[in-house]
Amino acid sequence: MTAFGFHASHEQIHPARLLEAVIHAERAGFDAAMCSDHFSPWSERQGQSGFAWSWLGAALQATNLSFGVVNAPGQRYHPAIIAQAIGTLGAMYPGRFWAALGTGEAANEHITGEVWPRKDIRSARLRECVDVIRALLAGEEVSHDGLVTVDRAKLWTRPEEPPALVGAAVSIATARWCAEWADGLITVNAPVEHLRQMIDAYRDAGGRGPLHLQVHVSWAPEQEQAEAIAYEQWRSNVFAPPVCWDLETPEHFDVASADVPMSKVAETVNVSADLGRHIGWLEEYVALGFDQIALHHVGQEQRAFIDTFGAEVLPKLRSAA
Repeated sequence: MTAFGFHASHEQIHPARLLEAVIHAERAGFDAAMCSDHFSPWSERQGQSGFAWSWLGAALQATNLSFGVVNAPGQRYHPAIIAQAIGTLGAMYPGRFWAALGTGEAANEHITGEVWPRKDIRSARLRECVDVIRALLAGEEVSHDGLVTVDRAKLWTRPEEPPALVGAAVSIATARWCAEWADGLITVNAPVEHLRQMIDAYRDAGGRGPLHLQVHVSWAPEQEQAEAIAYEQWRSNVFAPPVCWDLETPEHFDVASADVPMSKVAETVNVSADLGRHIGWLEEYVALGFDQIALHHVGQEQRAFIDTFGAEVLPKLRSAA
């Protein structure tokens, strides 16, 4: 049966409030959780960006939920440090943590002052990072000279079972590539046919493990309010690659999105005051075979969404399944 999770958006919500939200989500009936890992928000209107790894320790301690995080090793993070972070959380909370690895965005990575590489180089760098992280989690001493450099690194605290390393993808080609190395696949909501092709590409290439989906939703009791929330908070997030990969600052995203119409936001966010429509959208994703669906209400206030979806949406999805 599909598990329904709560997505914790560090770009939008203060970490203390986000911790309160995920505790409340567990009590309301959500099965799991995941979070972003950003240095900067996508827009000055979002206005936050807490450190995900500090927060994850608190969130795992405060709940019994499983957690995932989407991370980009290789520039802002050295892969040995990410392996240590993954290993420590895995050792402290066995079976409750997974990490999705992707090539990242300049909005977070430019802070190092290093050149933001081409996509093919970023993909090659990620592949090296994956091998380094796996070897460290397996207890090996690692030295590596390539797009990343590692000198005699060894993890002294490791879990008995390494947490899953999930591949993050938004394109069919990347989903196919992730099948080479990933323990599962994660993507974001998109037209159903595109999602189906991504799943098929991943599985046909030998991809193993669970399928994760992050779904952006905007709900409020009135349609105008649901639209206003989505437009105010998420219109900076409508750009397809390479634009979303290569813009560097919240100001850049705000300028680029100044004239984005609401219709474009509705292509990225499932916007409706009608809970039946949300149930219908989610049933389509369940039918595709996703093992875990993380719901991201794009508003900054989470309690009404958590209470309403916990009481009226999740039970109907589970009974239908």
